[in-house]
Amino acid sequence: MVPPPDRKRSRFMIRHATTLAAAAAFAAALTAAAPAAENPMVGGAPMLVTRNIVENAVNSADHTTLVAAVQAAGLVETLQGPGPFTVLAPTNAAFAKLPAGTVETLLKPENKAKLTQILTCHVAAANATAADMMKMAMDGGGKFTLATVGGCDLTVMTRDGKVMIEDGQGNVANVTIADVRQSNGVIHVIDAVLLPAM
Repeated sequence: MVPPPDRKRSRFMIRHATTLAAAAAFAAALTAAAPAAENPMVGGAPMLVTRNIVENAVNSADHTTLVAAVQAAGLVETLQGPGPFTVLAPTNAAFAKLPAGTVETLLKPENKAKLTQILTCHVAAANATAADMMKMAMDGGGKFTLATVGGCDLTVMTRDGKVMIEDGQGNVANVTIADVRQSNGVIHVIDAVLLPAM
């Protein structure tokens, strides 16, 4: 169950109360994770399980665009919170696949609401490992719907032992580095930016 928000997080949490409830139901359905292995390196940096999502992400050379976007959207404090969160983390190369000028436009203060929606469509209020998602996909006939805190319904699929996520516009991201454990959840590195349905 998602814990009640503190004062600093209340505005964000109230705004996303409905989708958080749906994501909490997803979390409750997850199976117990297998014993944790050592964290993979991401962006040339060690990812320490004692650090939270933001503390680890800022050290990845492959996620400087994502970190800048999180800062511009004002989500640093939220993603440093207790969670648990599952973050689908697009690389710099993933952001570079967007049409020219898209990232620069989203980072402008007047587009903060849109940027926040896109970023929170990469976050679920759960601690979902790749094995959890693969099992839920197999139990669902090859796919299942993942509700995010940004209100996006993502389709999680599994193929050849890999996890793929389809967004509301039909774009598909592959999980390239799975199960990067954090003190407040887990990161899965992906190779495309997920967008809300139009």
